[in-house]
Amino acid sequence: MSFPESENFGLVNQLRRASVSVPSNIAEGASRKSNKDFARFLEIAIGSCYEMETQIILSNDLGFIDEKTCKLVLEDLETIIKMTSKFKSTLK
Repeated sequence: MSFPESENFGLVNQLRRASVSVPSNIAEGASRKSNKDFARFLEIAIGSCYEMETQIILSNDLGFIDEKTCKLVLEDLETIIKMTSKFKSTLK
């Protein structure tokens, strides 16, 4: 990925924050006493994945990343979303 310096505080920062949010929310949720609380943090992590998805698509549209990289990252995000959603569904 090749983002211009002008994006260091734009898309790059947003991508960084959203990507840190995913494992951070999973970890924080795991420390909670109830499955309901844990599920809520997993939902927030999933939301961060969708935020990253949007930012990756925008990055591709703006020419900062190529189509191949965009597709690979989106496929990985979809896998993470599915895994997290499936895990969340087991927390009844």
